[in-house]
Amino acid sequence: MTIAAFPGGFFISQKIICLSLHRFSILNKNIFISVGWLLFFVTGSVAQKAHFSLTTDLDFQHSFKKGQRYWAVGQTVQGLFSFSKKDGMYAWFSYYSNGKFHNNLAATAKSDTTTPQQVSFTNTALMRYKHFSIGWRRYLKGSYDNEDSWNLYGYAGFGLMMGRIENSYSLSVDTSGYFIPVNNGKAAFKRLTLDLGLGWEFMLGSQIYFYNEARVEIPTTDYPSTYLFVNNNAPLMASINFGIRILFD
Repeated sequence: MTIAAFPGGFFISQKIICLSLHRFSILNKNIFISVGWLLFFVTGSVAQKAHFSLTTDLDFQHSFKKGQRYWAVGQTVQGLFSFSKKDGMYAWFSYYSNGKFHNNLAATAKSDTTTPQQVSFTNTALMRYKHFSIGWRRYLKGSYDNEDSWNLYGYAGFGLMMGRIENSYSLSVDTSGYFIPVNNGKAAFKRLTLDLGLGWEFMLGSQIYFYNEARVEIPTTDYPSTYLFVNNNAPLMASINFGIRILFD
């Protein structure tokens, strides 16, 4: 390749790759922001014609990615705008407790003269995050104001995951002499997500509904973090939620 024919070509190619990845990340962010603003203005323009519901629930969340599996509990607060009997828009915010998991890792020596050449240790990680999502909700059976039987609904939207990770080593590792697979300490990370859900509900009385739903949050971006041992398509989250919806008619 011609890049390798002159000194410093390798470093130039690295910079080009990094710049391309940075531009791709900015493009993803711009697409997400544009969609969010479009949904916001659509919601605002028809809000006067919509029927509003407010929901709150208790979430039991599980992280499925290998090397990052844990359980956590959380809460979601959601606003629903029903434009017809079947269709509407949602916007929700959720937050969760710390999830705890362990990784058995090995630090390898940077120099052939370092003894030992490998140090085994355990990293204990605490992960938690907040999540904002906006999207479309449709009743597959029943409607938003059904009083006679149970309802079945599904939804899909885009979200922003705002996470925090804290790593603790089981022993002290000299990072000046060893390569480590994940950094010690605390850091924040973000992911754009595709959020999908399916649920059912029934009326308790006085425009109050009980609901139960399953939700999955699929990361659509991978912004590598040296504090996350698993970065590819992670975190991959799903939850079972139980809550109350109040209809303001």
